[in-house]
Amino acid sequence: MVAPEAQAKRMTVMQATFIGVGSMVGAGIFALLGAAGDVAGSAVWLSFLIAGAIAGLQGYSFAKLGSTYPTGGGLLTYLSRGFGEGHIAGIGAWLFFTAGSIVVAMIAASFGGYASSVVAGGDAGWAKALGVLLIAVMTCLNAIGSSAVARVQSVLVTVVLAILVVFAAVTIANWNPELLAPSGYPGVQEIIASVALTFFAFLGFGVITFTAKDLPNPRRQLPKAIYLALAIATTIYVAVSLGVFGTLTAEQVVEYGTTAIAEAAKPTLGETGYVLMVITALLSTTGAVNAGLYPSIGMTRNLASIGQFPPAFGRSLGRFPVGLLVMAAFAAVLVVGFDLTAIASIGSAVALIVFSTVTIGHFRLHRTTGANLIVLVIALVATLGTLIVFCTTTLVNEPTTAIALLAIVALSVVIDLLWKSRRDARRPDARDDAPEGGNASAGS
Repeated sequence: MVAPEAQAKRMTVMQATFIGVGSMVGAGIFALLGAAGDVAGSAVWLSFLIAGAIAGLQGYSFAKLGSTYPTGGGLLTYLSRGFGEGHIAGIGAWLFFTAGSIVVAMIAASFGGYASSVVAGGDAGWAKALGVLLIAVMTCLNAIGSSAVARVQSVLVTVVLAILVVFAAVTIANWNPELLAPSGYPGVQEIIASVALTFFAFLGFGVITFTAKDLPNPRRQLPKAIYLALAIATTIYVAVSLGVFGTLTAEQVVEYGTTAIAEAAKPTLGETGYVLMVITALLSTTGAVNAGLYPSIGMTRNLASIGQFPPAFGRSLGRFPVGLLVMAAFAAVLVVGFDLTAIASIGSAVALIVFSTVTIGHFRLHRTTGANLIVLVIALVATLGTLIVFCTTTLVNEPTTAIALLAIVALSVVIDLLWKSRRDARRPDARDDAPEGGNASAGS
């Protein structure tokens, strides 16, 4: 007999999958093609394929952890299980919260760019205003509840995927193979460097781990949702990038930037195709912001309940959870104060740090989760390797972004130390670290 609390959970595997796909596709196709093309040229499809494989290794780790520890705390629970409730888990939590805000900001900025091109002739000020407006609207939707988020997300992602499949089929059928000739690819170092950037397009699969609290049988359903979302996103990324770079030169893709996919529709579908892809971009980025904000509620409430975040994050202002409001506010500030490339770079680096830390913690838990240690080692090496290449290539050429990244890491450390110090001063008997092996009360 199904328990009452299980009956109340209404999210299906496909809805959880669509939350992940919606977050990923909005970040990847409509926001990163130009930036990735500037680094990897017409080999961007290969960058997406490699990044998808790395994400798949991380997805294996998350699926094993998620089926063992299915909680609303998602991957942050995995950190607590692996390292206890000490500073590593706390810093990781603040970093992930920051990365989530960056993802939302980056996608909202992309939405603003498309929306501004339609209603304000591409005006930069309007682009920022419309991006902030989208964050506000999706914050209200998330405040209504996870059922509303899941229903809206399912509709948005179904429409977007259908249109992208048609776009990919039409453009690939009419592509110019010479534009994709390997002789025109840049060096291996450039392609690897772009992998670090395109990996940002897969960060959304981490959001799926937070759907465990809404799935009737998360131990079985969560891994299915993770694998299915990664398979769908990788296929769409590769197919669409082949269609775009088989239609436009790499220089044109870079020049068009966030509207490159819409421009690629013109040769075969005309102005109608351009308008259709702009509408698709608006729908996709809307769904991605919706999905990006989703984990803020369960994540911050869980962290507040176990003392990793201040108690205020477990409260609400009316219908609006504090964690949701803080993430939305931070994302809005980023939209106003940073350009799209800078936001993407910071988000990639932060996420790679958090994912690597989760995998390291998984080493201590692999006997409990049943994960293959060799696969975990490969996942860690691939993720750390991507981070190192990213830091030695992309960040070297973006000193402002590198400084911002260091500031975010330092701020996460300081906030965690200050909060833990204040918390423990109030509770002298509180223990900072849970016993080795993850016997922490992570809200499971």
